Amino acid sequence: MSVYKLFGTWLYLFPSLLLKVSAIPERIPIGGIFPVGYAPIQDAFELAIHLHNMNEATSRFKAEPIVRTIDNDDPFQVTSNLCLQLNQGIFAIVVPTMDASFQTIVSYSNTFQMPFIHLASPTMNTSKKPIYGISLRPNYLPAIIDIIKFYNWKDIIYLYLNDDGLSKLQQILSLINDEYTLELRAVKRIHNATDAHAFLASIEMADPESRKYVVLDCDAVTAKDIIVNHVRDIYMGRRNFHFLLTNLVMDDFFNKHVLEFGAVNITGFRILQTYNDEYKRFFQSIKLLGLVNRSIDEEGSLSVESALMLDGTRVILDALNRLLRKKPDIFRNNFRRGQVYNNGTRGIDCKMQPLIPWEHGKEIARYMQKTNMTGLTGNLSFDENGFRTNFHIDIVRMTINSVMTKIADWTPSGSVTLIPTKHQRIPQDHLSLNKTYVVTSILEEPYLMMRKAEKGIVLQGNERFEGYCKDLADLISEKIGINYTMKIVRDKKYGGIDPKSEAGWNGMVGELIRKEADMAIAPLTITSARERVIDFTKPFMSLGISIMIKKPAKKNPGIFSFMNPLSQEIWMCIILSYIGVSVVLFLVSRFSPHEWRYEETLTGPSVTNDFSLYNSLWFSLGAIMQQSCDVCPRSISGRIVGGAWWFFTLIVISSYTANLAAFLTVERMVTPINSADDLAKQTEVEYGALRDSSTQEFFKRSKIAVYVRMWEFMTQRPNVFVDTYSEGIRRVRESKGKYAFLIESTQNDYVNERQPCDTMKVGRNLDAKGYGVATPLGSPLRVRLNLEILALKENGDLTKLENKWWYDRSECKSKDSKESSQSELTLGNVAGCFYILIGGLLLAMLVAFVEFYWQSKTEANRKKISLYQAMKTNVKISITGAPYFERMLNK
Repeated sequence: MSVYKLFGTWLYLFPSLLLKVSAIPERIPIGGIFPVGYAPIQDAFELAIHLHNMNEATSRFKAEPIVRTIDNDDPFQVTSNLCLQLNQGIFAIVVPTMDASFQTIVSYSNTFQMPFIHLASPTMNTSKKPIYGISLRPNYLPAIIDIIKFYNWKDIIYLYLNDDGLSKLQQILSLINDEYTLELRAVKRIHNATDAHAFLASIEMADPESRKYVVLDCDAVTAKDIIVNHVRDIYMGRRNFHFLLTNLVMDDFFNKHVLEFGAVNITGFRILQTYNDEYKRFFQSIKLLGLVNRSIDEEGSLSVESALMLDGTRVILDALNRLLRKKPDIFRNNFRRGQVYNNGTRGIDCKMQPLIPWEHGKEIARYMQKTNMTGLTGNLSFDENGFRTNFHIDIVRMTINSVMTKIADWTPSGSVTLIPTKHQRIPQDHLSLNKTYVVTSILEEPYLMMRKAEKGIVLQGNERFEGYCKDLADLISEKIGINYTMKIVRDKKYGGIDPKSEAGWNGMVGELIRKEADMAIAPLTITSARERVIDFTKPFMSLGISIMIKKPAKKNPGIFSFMNPLSQEIWMCIILSYIGVSVVLFLVSRFSPHEWRYEETLTGPSVTNDFSLYNSLWFSLGAIMQQSCDVCPRSISGRIVGGAWWFFTLIVISSYTANLAAFLTVERMVTPINSADDLAKQTEVEYGALRDSSTQEFFKRSKIAVYVRMWEFMTQRPNVFVDTYSEGIRRVRESKGKYAFLIESTQNDYVNERQPCDTMKVGRNLDAKGYGVATPLGSPLRVRLNLEILALKENGDLTKLENKWWYDRSECKSKDSKESSQSELTLGNVAGCFYILIGGLLLAMLVAFVEFYWQSKTEANRKKISLYQAMKTNVKISITGAPYFERMLNK
């Protein structure tokens, strides 16, 4: 069967405005020059002419493609073949994008007034203006700037493949106004995808944390290879990169080639109007005719370059149709004996002097500029310079695990017009319900433990295990409806970068990469490094790095703990206030006449004052002790002093009483370390973490000053790192408070509830992260697992599991359930009060003995008797009391 079949219904494809009034037997030659690599575009050119010739109902003429194929776009080859085509009498010519030869074609077109259609970027027209050329590729450079502003990118990495890309960059920088600052983080001309990938990898290795915005100017094939190499590289951060593809390549391969590798953040431009009627009619007709053509790929899609060539060829044919409709006999004198003549000479001779231009060139070019029709790439209309107008560009974006979605429209008259995005997930394969999925995990209490079998029972399969992760796996398999078998990871590691390993990773992560397991349900922390090589669900448990220390011995209140409610400074101030108030009361009582009293005594009348310094001290002491006194001030000044002192003692005693109960009844636990700052400021207590863990990676990458000092301390003492959690916990218990273990908070909480109950968590969590269920990249399980994890979290099943394995099985309840406030005091709580009472009694007896001794000595000297006799007499007087009054009278 021939390549092209008869198509009688072309009425629906390319409607024409002209009427058939006369016939032109000759075929109008349309030239085309194509390098070897442009075969699909060449086929699109021939297809457009073939479909035009088959439409006899509306076409006034037949066209003939005059195709020249060249090895490369060398200007000499282009010139030679162009002259050959001009000599054959072509009416117009089409050329694809040929960077090196574009200006050569423009020069010949301007010289010989030859209309031509080209697919070159408008940025290539800055050197020499194509007077008779029509550009099918729209000028959408302002759209690139609008997208950069829309995303608010302040710095970009610009990679380009040819000189056209560098010209684009120059125009982009010139079009950005001074109000917006855009820095070029790096600019590089690439030769192939490998070159680009190596350059981006070097940037990522130098700064793995920052986000990179890559503006990529290259063809579709190179862009595809760059993206694929990027996604396949386990050391490249997919989420750190955002690619902006400046060429119209989004229709060529995205959505069907790259998604199988995992996808990245990509934004690009699309001009193919796959949703308009013209596009649909075209493919319906092609399908009806059964045409086989290299311009249409195996999946029935049309590349952008082929679509532009189809539209460009149609522009020429439509212009000739309209010209013949208005001037039916315009080409009658150009055809003679099967040859094309120009101003009486056959064809156009490039070497003839003087040069004879194409006589109808200006007219044909003018009609081409007045084209107004709808093509596969949208509206086809042009300005006086041959550039497209009234077109619009679709701005599309593809994100992680999301198919390509249109997010905005862009037109030359306006900026970015956003449309509501409806992201769709990447289509996943259906789950195989008959398959038994392999779940890898690691033995770690209470997540997964070996179950102790009852006597005489042999456990097999999943029944060998118990723990949080085992119960979680049961819930997930029940919800999804799949079977699974659980196994322990061979190397007993979670997963870290290991250059010696085949997959580049060890542990559970390595097993997922090698497809030895279908998922990992374990306390596996979600990190950016792991996310680059495997997929994670939403976290089923949130946690952070915490500090575990040995629980210090509880300190009982001392015998003088009743003084603790007030600080030493307050006690000193109270004592000074007591002395000061007593002195002030003594002075105001001496100066006030109301405090002096006239009395008749045995020795005669006398004037007395109750508030001596001795009595003033006694009055103040009675007030602070909440007791009464037999003397009270009668003067206004004295009562003011007394009232102020009583108010002061009321507040102090009330505050003291309120705090006394707590200080006497609560057993206080004094911890030497209470936060990460305390650890960083000292060197007596060592601290460390699990080797090759996410905790170690956190300190290694942290830029916070406190954590940087802690990392320096740990690296200077490699012995602080441990290989297992159990080793770190044992070291905390045996170090007598000289070692703190940096451990994940969930594990910390669990160990603190286990015997011998001698560890505790101090301070807040140092970071925030989560455990997630892991799957290989692109696994069909991921979406279902994600939904089920969210459902389990929302209905409280995950909280029940956590309570079951952490707190309901606590072994420290009976010992630590003591209430913080007790209902009764022990002797040890108030022993100090008794000591003070006994001390006061002993002091009083000592003072009484000194007074007795002094009185006896005075009596002995006065009566000229011995000290013994005087003391004996005073003892009798003290016991009987009868002679005391007589002795006072004798005085």
